[in-house]
Amino acid sequence: MSPEAALEGGFANAPEQASRAFRAVLEAMARPGRIERVEGAQAPGLSVAASVVLLTLVDGTTPIFLAEDIDSPALRQWLAFHCAAPVVPRGEAVFALGGWAALAPLSAYPIGTPEYPDRSTTLIVEVERLAHEGARLTGPGIQTEAQLNLPAPEAHRANRALFPLGHDFIFCAGDRLAGVPRSTRVKG
Repeated sequence: MSPEAALEGGFANAPEQASRAFRAVLEAMARPGRIERVEGAQAPGLSVAASVVLLTLVDGTTPIFLAEDIDSPALRQWLAFHCAAPVVPRGEAVFALGGWAALAPLSAYPIGTPEYPDRSTTLIVEVERLAHEGARLTGPGIQTEAQLNLPAPEAHRANRALFPLGHDFIFCAGDRLAGVPRSTRVKG
C-alpha cells in the first residue's frame, strides 16, 4: 500500500459523519441486540461498520490489538493516519479487532478491576452477518427481549458472570453493527 492510499477511506465530511456514527454506536450499546446501519469509512480489509467504529472510538490514547485475520501493513498505515492508535499485544489493548476465532481466547484481554471496571477491553468483532435470530438477550436497555445471532453464546454468559467486570462487544457485518455490553444476559 502506498502512503497516499492510507489517506483514503476516512470520513469525507468528518463532523457530520462522525456525529452520526457516534450516535449509531451509542444506540447499539445502549440497546443491546439493536442493529444499526452506518456509512462513510472503509479501512483496508475491514467492513464499513468496523471502519466507522474505529474512526469513532479509537484515537492516539486507545491502544488496539489487531487479530491475525485482519492485521496487515495497509490496515496499520490506515490506523496510524486516521486514528494514530498504537497497535499493542492482547493484554494491553483497550480495543481488540478481528474475527471471533482469531480474537480467542477472551481471557487474554483485560476485564477491568473492582476499582476500575472500565479498564477492560472492548472487542470489535467482524462477523459474516447480523440478524435478529438465535441468542435471546435481556437486561438493561432491552424492553423485554431481543435476539441476535451471536457467536458462542456460552462465552457471553461467562462474560456476564464477571459483571461489573468483563468485556463489551461491538459486532460488525458490512454496513451494520450491534452492541452487546457486559451487562447483557444471554440465553440460547
